[in-house]
Amino acid sequence: MHKQRNMPRGTGRRPRVVIGDDSLARLEALAEGAIQRNPDLADRLLGEIGRARIVAEAKVPQNVVAIGRAVTYRDETTGQDKTVIPVYPEEADIARGRISILTPIGVALIGLAEGASLYWDTRDGERRVLTVLDVAHQNAPEGLEAQ
Repeated sequence: MHKQRNMPRGTGRRPRVVIGDDSLARLEALAEGAIQRNPDLADRLLGEIGRARIVAEAKVPQNVVAIGRAVTYRDETTGQDKTVIPVYPEEADIARGRISILTPIGVALIGLAEGASLYWDTRDGERRVLTVLDVAHQNAPEGLEAQ
């Protein structure tokens, strides 16, 4: 029997999501603005927001992915680890590891805690599993590049 590691359990339940209240309105506006251009991604972001626990920005746990916090995750399909910094679309710079929250991986990561695994669909429609390995304990300073 082949055992896959760090896969979501068969309960069909997704991991918990925590979002800071300062980010909430901006994320909702981005999702609503993307409805015409990319309805599937907009629906996914609105779904994540809808199931999120909203807390004061200062109360977002240090181990939770948030805008500006560097996160290391593993693509369980390829076994590759990658570090990125989720940012708002206008700050995205893939060469510096700064990924837009309005990408499939950005939507999948936002609000997840270290250790959480989640199914996500790539831009090519491939279903994969990612696992959050590490979240920076504070926002990345301006100019910091992800690896």
